[in-house]
Amino acid sequence: MPQIKSAIKRVKTQAVANERNAAQLSTMRTAVKKFKAAQAAGADNASELYVAAIRELDKAASKGLIHKNKATRDKSRLAKLAK
Repeated sequence: MPQIKSAIKRVKTQAVANERNAAQLSTMRTAVKKFKAAQAAGADNASELYVAAIRELDKAASKGLIHKNKATRDKSRLAKLAK
């Protein structure tokens, strides 16, 4: 454990940020998985899930959780599935 006061605060801050980032990444992955499952099953709400997955990818990229090129690549792959 750090001894310096500012380092102690950074450890706490990083722990909070780590939990927040993990939750947002999980939400993004879940949205993508739901769309892929719905698309494979031929569900009626696949287009809604597609929009939700794209929104989550854009949100993750804007917050720096994933690289913008990865978000673009994933969106392209989802669009190919949606056709």
